[in-house]
Amino acid sequence: MTARPPLERVQASEKPLERLMLIIPGFRGYKLREQRREADRIVRDYVYSALEHSRDDLMVCLQGLTDAKASELIEPMNRTIAKLDTVAEKINRASYGYSGFFDAVKVEEPELDDMLAYDTQLMDLARKINDVTAAFKTDLTQGKLENARTTQQSLGMEIDTLDSAFDQRKAVIEGVKV
Repeated sequence: MTARPPLERVQASEKPLERLMLIIPGFRGYKLREQRREADRIVRDYVYSALEHSRDDLMVCLQGLTDAKASELIEPMNRTIAKLDTVAEKINRASYGYSGFFDAVKVEEPELDDMLAYDTQLMDLARKINDVTAAFKTDLTQGKLENARTTQQSLGMEIDTLDSAFDQRKAVIEGVKV
């Protein structure tokens, strides 16, 4: 069985009364936008959760570095953890694509679809970070410190990539991304 996309899951969970209300003129567009925002929330909650799991793994790594008395690697690890925390919170607190009645840029279904597709791509980046931190944790718990510095640097670049990709999200929402 394959997992359904988040938007389909949200639409399938609608109650019969909500489906009936979609017939009301004006309500349909509002409800469809809300479904897309809800699907986007589900995707970003997943990304945030994956990053929190990575953070937990990095805390174990930090403890491993401390126990191994690898003092030259402890401060860079603290910076990596802080960077990951910052990106995770940015993702967790980002806008769901709402626009006010008088806003110059209206966020409609096509922009919300683009935002959802973009946020879904961020899941791959979060998974990659999760894989690197899990492997790093395994290495450090086995006392393998020889690749610690390069792994930290690589992990920092992956976090920067995710941060940069998420920063481009606003342009996607506003429809100005090229």
